[in-house]
Amino acid sequence: MLEIHNSLTRTKEPLQPIEPGHVRMYVCGMTVYDYCHLGHARALVVFDVVARYLRYSGYRLTYVRNITDVDDKIIARAAERGVSMAELTETFIAAMHEDAAALGVLPPDAEPRATEAIDEMQALIQQLMDRGLAYQDDPEGDVYYDVTGFPDYGKLSGKRLEDLRAGARVDVEEAKRHPGDFVLWKRARPGDPSWPSPWGDGRPGWHIECSAMSKRCLGAHFDIHGGGLDLQFPHHENEIAQSEGAHQHPYANVWMHNGHVRVDDEKMSKSLGNFFTVRDILTEYRPEEVRHFLLSSHYRSPLNYTRDALEQARGAAERLYLALRGLDPVAPGQSGDEYRQRFTAAMDDDFNTPLALSVLFDLARALNRARDSDPAGAARLAGLLRELGGVLGLLQTDPEDYLRGGGTDAGGLADADIDALLAERQQARKERNFARADEIREELAEQGIVIEDGAGGTTWRRA
Repeated sequence: MLEIHNSLTRTKEPLQPIEPGHVRMYVCGMTVYDYCHLGHARALVVFDVVARYLRYSGYRLTYVRNITDVDDKIIARAAERGVSMAELTETFIAAMHEDAAALGVLPPDAEPRATEAIDEMQALIQQLMDRGLAYQDDPEGDVYYDVTGFPDYGKLSGKRLEDLRAGARVDVEEAKRHPGDFVLWKRARPGDPSWPSPWGDGRPGWHIECSAMSKRCLGAHFDIHGGGLDLQFPHHENEIAQSEGAHQHPYANVWMHNGHVRVDDEKMSKSLGNFFTVRDILTEYRPEEVRHFLLSSHYRSPLNYTRDALEQARGAAERLYLALRGLDPVAPGQSGDEYRQRFTAAMDDDFNTPLALSVLFDLARALNRARDSDPAGAARLAGLLRELGGVLGLLQTDPEDYLRGGGTDAGGLADADIDALLAERQQARKERNFARADEIREELAEQGIVIEDGAGGTTWRRA
């Protein structure tokens, strides 16, 4: 049975969907004012694997990942560029979709945008006002959530209201009754995008967006809520306060948080010059190599980005494709049940992708052993390797195409040039001109081409 570490209870719990057989999952998506960075990539891939495995396990899944397309950073970036908020967000939504597709991330079932859910947000704010959990002390001011009216505030993050008060800045907004109170509706400033509301023209606060969009798509009570660890407080804590305060019942049963990404053991930041977008990384590494790297650590653990780690991921992807090379995978049937059981046991243990990957390598070794002695068995094991790899979003490319594709650098010898040199080398060997044959091997090696002579002939791949 699948068990998931629940950030809310701080324990591993069996997944028990509210509706048997149907899992409803909401994941906080991007605020679209810039390109996806490595941290975004981790969240995208982690929850893509969660979605893939839930479906592989037989669950019906409704997966929602939102887009925040109105926000202070978006408004500021649009002003810097001299474009409208809509122009800016459309540009980066398209870029996000391109990056996600490049990484093999499947689209969610629904992808609501904040600007399309203003009515739902206002209705939720009104519920909070009616319950005495929201206030607007100044008729010209913002609407705030009153954290002191929600006794469970802090249950996700472990924060205490008294600590928030003690740690508050001296210049905390005077309109707040408590330093932990947060904005539900922001009154419009000149030139900002705004919508009419009972509390004056303005726009939603960040936290109310997800409470409204998740309810719109999944209902007021659903199974799994996910996102990066950096969102646990205050964003997810505030979502709970809003949703449970308004509806008077649990919001999400299970909370999942993926760990931070560091670069050479330092926090990733533009000021340190170690900030990498997905597009930066894909100029040097293939998407599947990046995906291998992102799955090489447990999703809840910190992930340290280093060039060595990416090179190891490159080698790992290559080894698996080399195992599949030259085989015509067939449906595995009962073959390799041991590997399938070990794989599912790893994934059932809170989506332990490093252990699941190790099963793939064991399976590849078994496949290689069977290649000559039991070709039919090897083909079935190859089918299983493709099946289990697909659960992780891996090994779905033709092995020959992958191995000949090499890195993302478009330079180097074309396939036809390589084939021509190999044909010349083959002829030189027939004529016992081994010096020329060796020269060609060295020439190819200098171009990053590895050639391998075997009983079935000569094959090549890009190193």
